[in-house]
Amino acid sequence: MSSTELRHTALDAVHRALGATMTDFAGWDMPLRYGSERDEHLAVRTRAGLFDLSHMGEITVTGDQAAAVLNHALVGDIASVGVGRARYTMICQADGGILDDLIVYRLAETEYMVVANASNAQVVLDALTERAEGFDAEVRDDRDAYALIAVQGPESPGILKSLTDADLDGLKYYAGLPGTVAGVPALIARTGYTGEDGFELFVRPEHAVELWQALTKAGEGAGLVPCGLSCRDTLRLEAGMPLYGHELTTSLTPFDAGLGRVVKFEKEGDFVGREALTEAAARAQENPPRVLVGLVAEGRRVPRAGYAVVAGGEVIGEVTSGAPSPTLGKPIAMAYVDAAHAAPGTEGVGVDIRGTHEPYQVVALPFYKRRK
Repeated sequence: MSSTELRHTALDAVHRALGATMTDFAGWDMPLRYGSERDEHLAVRTRAGLFDLSHMGEITVTGDQAAAVLNHALVGDIASVGVGRARYTMICQADGGILDDLIVYRLAETEYMVVANASNAQVVLDALTERAEGFDAEVRDDRDAYALIAVQGPESPGILKSLTDADLDGLKYYAGLPGTVAGVPALIARTGYTGEDGFELFVRPEHAVELWQALTKAGEGAGLVPCGLSCRDTLRLEAGMPLYGHELTTSLTPFDAGLGRVVKFEKEGDFVGREALTEAAARAQENPPRVLVGLVAEGRRVPRAGYAVVAGGEVIGEVTSGAPSPTLGKPIAMAYVDAAHAAPGTEGVGVDIRGTHEPYQVVALPFYKRRK
């Protein structure tokens, strides 16, 4: 395979038949949108959307010391995760910089599935393999073993219930259970990245088309639509959820990102980055780092990643993600700003958009929270 050849998911032909606009995302040819990204976004907020997320990187860790490996390799306390539950965590460099943010599922007593971002899957696989040396555990690249389909939105529980007898009501947030959906064996998870209720279905690639079509048919009466990566980005932005490469990078520690809570110093044994993160935690106490805040535009111009945030003629921060918000009807952004300007309601803050300082209001994250 040449370095320029894109990878295709098991649903590639389906996306093309639906007329999707395709894009290169982390080396995968993925649907950006099928029609209007605004319509897709609003469908997830009000009804339901169907996503192909098969580009995500699944890595299985098994063996008697699987929990010990993950406790050593990651910053979270993975050994304390119950079977059938999942945890949001991070893998850091020795200097504390974030290599990736992850979801780890405990599938059985000695079996875990680590789900990495598509752009970092190989980096995470290599790091876990290296960090597992000397432990009685195996790290396995399972990226080709799974297709991943997500159904998100308020109508998603009803749609899925019509296709499975799995106990969806008993499936908590950040949990997963094995079951069958439309006769297809699946790991049914409830984690989500849109700010809405929803489910992720890990299935064998050869079952992906059958499952997608069954979900599409089951969702016809509920207003389910196929959704691309573009609306996935605006949905997670409204929900204040970080995206690797934007809010999270190797130049930031979890404490710099305001996510120090994921680092569990109290767990047993050493872990990669412990020393550097201990110092980062102390530094954050004494000298607060820039704070991740929400910005809502007063005008119509859209801020983009890398734009400077200004106040009183000084640069006080930088935009990490920005887009028009279909839910709010205004441009929004997430940005790291100096702690002195981070309080919601702070006056006089702007974004430098091509030389013009556009006024923005500082707000608490998330921009959008669903009604329970």
